[in-house]
Amino acid sequence: MRDGRDTVETVARRLLENLSKSALGWVAQVRLRERHTMKRAKLGSIIFFGGLLLVCGAGRNDAHADAPVTTTPAQAVESKSAAVTTGHSEVVPTNAGLKAIDAPEIGTTGACGEGMLEVEGEYCADVEQKCTKYIDPEGVFPRRCAEFERSSKCIGKTTKKHFCIDKFEWPNKPGENPIVMKTWYEARDACAGAGKRLCGDSEWTLACEGSERLPYPYGYDRNSEACNIDKPHPDVNEKALGSNDPKVRDAEAKRLWQGEPSGSRASCVSPYGVMDMTGNVDEWVVNESGVPYKSGLKGGYWGPVRDRCRPETTVHAEGFSFYQIGFRCCGDVPSTPAAKNTAPAANGGTSAPATNKTVAVGS
Repeated sequence: MRDGRDTVETVARRLLENLSKSALGWVAQVRLRERHTMKRAKLGSIIFFGGLLLVCGAGRNDAHADAPVTTTPAQAVESKSAAVTTGHSEVVPTNAGLKAIDAPEIGTTGACGEGMLEVEGEYCADVEQKCTKYIDPEGVFPRRCAEFERSSKCIGKTTKKHFCIDKFEWPNKPGENPIVMKTWYEARDACAGAGKRLCGDSEWTLACEGSERLPYPYGYDRNSEACNIDKPHPDVNEKALGSNDPKVRDAEAKRLWQGEPSGSRASCVSPYGVMDMTGNVDEWVVNESGVPYKSGLKGGYWGPVRDRCRPETTVHAEGFSFYQIGFRCCGDVPSTPAAKNTAPAANGGTSAPATNKTVAVGS
């Protein structure tokens, strides 16, 4: 009987051992599956959240790509002025210091006639502009300013102006050289023949400096690349230039010529879109004060002179002419677009006399 019981007990013990091993194996498998499941769950979470981040990131990038890049005109010009390209590309000077200009196409502004631009704004008779850096040493005249303080303060009365002005120097044709060697009388008559008039000095100043009253039409810093300025003075044969023989006179004027065709420099443009107002050639205007003459010169020319919007040369009488003196015309704004400009006004319009006259040989 013992042998039988031992046999039964032995079989039962082995059965229990096998069941225990099976149970342990099952538990181990369950735990292994749980770990795998957790790993897959973690991996799935990582993939899910990673994908979500990618989608969100892509959404942000797309939003930036689709949204317009807002760049102020001043930033655009500053970026352009800081770049210097090579090869056949246009070379833009560094430190150009140019203001942003949206120059209208010729003959498309307001009610003014073909080739003229409409100017409307407040002219200040007395403006305070502080030069922070000079080119020339003290005692040199005319003394050129390299950099102005970034503000112009009107310390006088303002006068409302509304008029038309030629976009280019006479004959007001882009790509052609301005006409020089004309007296103030000849300039006045040429404008009258075209149904226009000479600009009053205050009109000319406003068209050059704009509502911000800039020292230079392109900004606060002088730039010999922006406009045709700062070329060396030539030795003038005044006898030849004053000769009664037109051939001799014209030959000397041609020899002295350092001007450029109108519109050659896109940067030499005022806030109103008027081209070449400083440098290239001096321009006859009506000296609204009438002292000492009715004639005045604005803008300077290609030489190393002030070449700014404000200064005016008033020492030359109406019968004077010289190798660097030209002009441009102004006109009243017609009451209707079809109307023509009126005859020249004796004082260059109804503007009040300016008080900031500067007497100089060169503007």
